[in-house]
Amino acid sequence: MATPSAARFSPSSNPARPPPPRLPLPRFLPPTPPQTLLRARPLRTSAAVAAAAAVVEVGGVKIAREDVVKEEDPTNNVPDTIYSKIGLQLHRRDNHPLGILKNTIYDYFDKNFSGNFNKFDDLCPLVSIKQNFDDVLVPADHVSRSYNDTYYVDAQTVLRCHTSAHQAELLRDGHTHFLVTGDVYRRDSIDSTHYPCFHQMEGFRVFSPDEWSDSGMDGTAYAAADLKKTLEGLAKHLFGAVEMRWVDTYFPFTNPSFELEIYFQDDWLEVLGCGVTEQEILKNNGRTDNVAWAFGLGLERLAMVLFDIPDIRLFWSNDKRFTSQFSEGKLGVKFKPFSKFPPCYKDMSFWINEEFTENNLCEVVRGIAGDLVEEVKLIDNFTNKKGMTSHCYRIAYRSMERSLTDEEINDMQWNVREEVQNKLKVELR
Repeated sequence: MATPSAARFSPSSNPARPPPPRLPLPRFLPPTPPQTLLRARPLRTSAAVAAAAAVVEVGGVKIAREDVVKEEDPTNNVPDTIYSKIGLQLHRRDNHPLGILKNTIYDYFDKNFSGNFNKFDDLCPLVSIKQNFDDVLVPADHVSRSYNDTYYVDAQTVLRCHTSAHQAELLRDGHTHFLVTGDVYRRDSIDSTHYPCFHQMEGFRVFSPDEWSDSGMDGTAYAAADLKKTLEGLAKHLFGAVEMRWVDTYFPFTNPSFELEIYFQDDWLEVLGCGVTEQEILKNNGRTDNVAWAFGLGLERLAMVLFDIPDIRLFWSNDKRFTSQFSEGKLGVKFKPFSKFPPCYKDMSFWINEEFTENNLCEVVRGIAGDLVEEVKLIDNFTNKKGMTSHCYRIAYRSMERSLTDEEINDMQWNVREEVQNKLKVELR
């Protein structure tokens, strides 16, 4: 089931929700590509060069850099920093927090459904726009299709934004119970809970008429009841005996749609989004007489809570002080911080133009600083008498593993300023 962000299934985890329905994938910018797509490729380290040069294999598909990063293709907006994540598959590492969480969820479904759920965690992340959007009923003019939010390999191919991109093909292949886990990609903001590559799990179950015919309920009500029972059990399996509540919401691919929240550590935490699958999806894939449910969750969001991991960048760390803290099968071992290196803040002000977006700015900053950038935050903006608008952003640089030197921070900031001016066509102040 499609999910809208790394940290959550819906746009907000605040229990107070506005009345209008919300679409699942974010933000703005027209779906047509700009004349020049932004790619920040300066300061490539030896490690980045090696990663970009390597050919990786995912799900039996060999993927080379030139298959994903096409510098001469005006519709391509995938940088080397994103290509370098393909094939790492943190969710398949049994001693990694994401792998531990995935396997714990697997254990729940194996125990309660006797192995009925087929598991897929090695599917290729390069998918067609039909798979990624059309097959899950994302409207043709929806902003989620924009180059501001999605990594386009070419005009017809993207890096999947959600594991739901495989839903239709699995249904056509005859699967009726399945779990799909994988790395997904979205252009996004920079802070402690957002990262352009993250991991999702989707669950899907199909029901035949004989399963609900004697229940006294119609198929939709039966599927919704089974969905809630299943996911309440999963939440208890992960978090223990906690208070839960269901919140009605809106997604274009399910009706009715829900979010499950739990009361955990003195606050309401959104765990996942789910719903009864739209009949159109089932009919399009040969399941005319069936009903189904689907759910989607972000592994990083739950793992950060269960393991007390404060920054999403840590999941990508190879530092033994991080990796040695986790062991296969041990869910909820609390992370012990191994360093408290101070952040360094640099401010940058510029006059924006009509094409400016914050996602594009973050893409440029990431392309230069990589995982050394902790946050990019708008701290001031104003419009002068001439109608020109100025933005001031504060960039926080911090390594999770070492102290940064003044020289390297200054070098990064200089390159960021230069690239922001050149790539985004803004006027620095």
